[in-house]
Amino acid sequence: MREPIERHAPSFGLTTSLSGKGRKLSLTRQVLTALGLTTALACMPLSFAQETEVPSTEPAMATELAHRALLLDVAQAGDRLVAVGGRGHIIYSDDLGQSWTQAASPVRQVLTAVYFVDEQHGWAVGHDSLILHSSDAGETWELQYRDPALDQPVDEFGLLEKPLMDVWFRDTQTGFAMGGYGLFLRTDDGGQTWEDRTDDIENDFGFHYSAITEVADTGLFLVAEMGAMFRSFDYGDTWETIPEEDQPYEGSLFGVVGTDTPGEVLAWGLRGNMFRSTDFGDTWEQVELMTADNGPLESTLLGGHKTDDGRLVVTGLGGTVVTSLDGGNSFQIMTRPDRANLATGRPLPDGSFLLLGQRGSVRMDSVVMPDVLP
Repeated sequence: MREPIERHAPSFGLTTSLSGKGRKLSLTRQVLTALGLTTALACMPLSFAQETEVPSTEPAMATELAHRALLLDVAQAGDRLVAVGGRGHIIYSDDLGQSWTQAASPVRQVLTAVYFVDEQHGWAVGHDSLILHSSDAGETWELQYRDPALDQPVDEFGLLEKPLMDVWFRDTQTGFAMGGYGLFLRTDDGGQTWEDRTDDIENDFGFHYSAITEVADTGLFLVAEMGAMFRSFDYGDTWETIPEEDQPYEGSLFGVVGTDTPGEVLAWGLRGNMFRSTDFGDTWEQVELMTADNGPLESTLLGGHKTDDGRLVVTGLGGTVVTSLDGGNSFQIMTRPDRANLATGRPLPDGSFLLLGQRGSVRMDSVVMPDVLP
């Protein structure tokens, strides 16, 4: 196991000066930096690095290069792929990522995650606690929710931005969105109203939630910074906190996926650490990810997706791509030649993989690549 990070409560003290007022440093920079997308941040305008006086909900600008800009997540809507990312961009593809069409997005904030519960109904979440909804397979989107604090007068302490980092729906009516500082939202009417259910989960330090997944025939599993883990046996109605002594790692976890085996969970995060539980989080073992020439994988792992046929891809910093063709029983590690940071990936029906990150989308048509490229 790579060196963990000392467990502590998140700091709320970072400030910057805008128009003479003390302001909290935007979690746009904090979260993306934590995700390792520092190169992308260096190219982002100041409006993404800091909060403005009144965060805007202006529509995203149309551009033919949206598929080459920062993308953070992708979902399957029937045969269609729908991806989201920086500047409020939402794009969709009907040919497995070979070409993309930009959808009209009602916001310009970073969108961090997208989830479709069926071929038509999907939700995207992002900064300013934004929640968007589509009922036509991602072609059009409406704003359902925005942090209500943004509509209140800003006090002397500034505004604490709470980005949403992931979203999951049980059906077209009941869903959950979660993110910064332990924010946890629930809807039971398809997103027409959202209720703050942060207190449903015992998260005393307000650790940032990173990702949620469904575990086959078992429930939901949620991971967070500082190795915090949470589970629900009733698919979101009630939650248990995995005791600290049973958590396998004190470093932040950025991704989680359930395999096809009931109760089996894979979680990953900083410095190439990946862990497997076969009993829904009661016990854990480390998954040894060994590179061909350099020993244990040291690159931070970010997002990933698994398909029903058992294929899994997890991506990370420096062009790291970790794939499995057997539901997570064994893994192959690759490094892409461009070394671009990758936020997530998804196996495609034709056997290829779609990768998303700081340079947009790219298809990887083969898993047979050298582990380390010159």
